[in-house]
Amino acid sequence: MDRNSNLYTILFAAVVVTVSAILLAVAVMVLKPAQERNKRQEKMTDIMYTIGLDKENLTTKAAAEGLKLNYQLIEKYFNKYFIKQYALKADGTIDKSVNAFDINMKAEIKKPVEEQRFPIYIAEVDGHKYYVIPLYGKGLWDDIWGYIALNEDLNTVKGVKFGHKGETPGLGAEITKKWFENQFKGEKIFDKNGTFKGITLSKTNKDPENKDKEDHEVDAISGSTLTSNGVTNMLQERLKHYLPFFNKVRQQQN
Repeated sequence: MDRNSNLYTILFAAVVVTVSAILLAVAVMVLKPAQERNKRQEKMTDIMYTIGLDKENLTTKAAAEGLKLNYQLIEKYFNKYFIKQYALKADGTIDKSVNAFDINMKAEIKKPVEEQRFPIYIAEVDGHKYYVIPLYGKGLWDDIWGYIALNEDLNTVKGVKFGHKGETPGLGAEITKKWFENQFKGEKIFDKNGTFKGITLSKTNKDPENKDKEDHEVDAISGSTLTSNGVTNMLQERLKHYLPFFNKVRQQQN
């Protein structure tokens, strides 16, 4: 065949495209298990972070056992401390047919509330119980998400972990920084009368160090009003769906 002909050029291009597509498909198939494993590991570490088990803490635990922190060990610690995982219905009852860990929050929040399932992770560490709730919402540019851990009183915040897809560096992206996440520790989501308040990001938070005032506020991010509002809305919208479950737990505790 004449290499200078149009037919040769077309056939050559077709072969190159076909081979490239096959190689890409093979690469995707080969890498997919590792990608899924990394996603699970990140999810586990983020959840454990909210109850004080960050990577530094876990690395120390592993070293004490003469081990190096890896995926298998992270999963071992997660299963050790998180004794229960539930997929809740809107009425606070448990849907035993759904695996809580496998729920895709981005897809879930698009469903009608009565069709959604609300994951919750229950941990026991050194005699203390914690309840971790996944969060998902909208920031300035794209999705934001995270986890919030509550103490056994189902009121006081143990810790939080946030993530984002496209917030502005130095502004909205600050929600992932420790200084921002640390503000939430000790805050309460109910007032003294037991009314749900959530937590608001506020530019007028007058006394961020005094948790006893129970103003249910933390400092908003300067220059990032829409991202701050997104975090506030995410906390309010997600947490309220867990109130029926909280009421059931409190009844059992009493």
